[in-house]
Amino acid sequence: MEIGRVVGQVVATVKQLGLHGRTLLIVVPVDMDDVSRDRPAEHSYVAADYVGAGLGEVVLVAKGSAARVEGDTSAVPTDAAVVGIVDSVTISNETVFRKR
Repeated sequence: MEIGRVVGQVVATVKQLGLHGRTLLIVVPVDMDDVSRDRPAEHSYVAADYVGAGLGEVVLVAKGSAARVEGDTSAVPTDAAVVGIVDSVTISNETVFRKR
């Protein structure tokens, strides 16, 4: 898994049947040193949303085969899935991010 920030949304009215009803989010990986400073890494990707994440939220993303998280989506071509919304991040006993 990796931590990312939601920066946008993709609207696709024509898509794989298994993706119907799923929001597609644009996510950028977040450098752990910069998670509290809103400074994302350079490359973005699209992830299927399973938790109702919104714009600007810091999220947990499963990638690869782990992104096919539900039984009925195991055959859907999904490379990334938002599986959690981050409340806080603590590194070396110091909270470096807390959801507002």
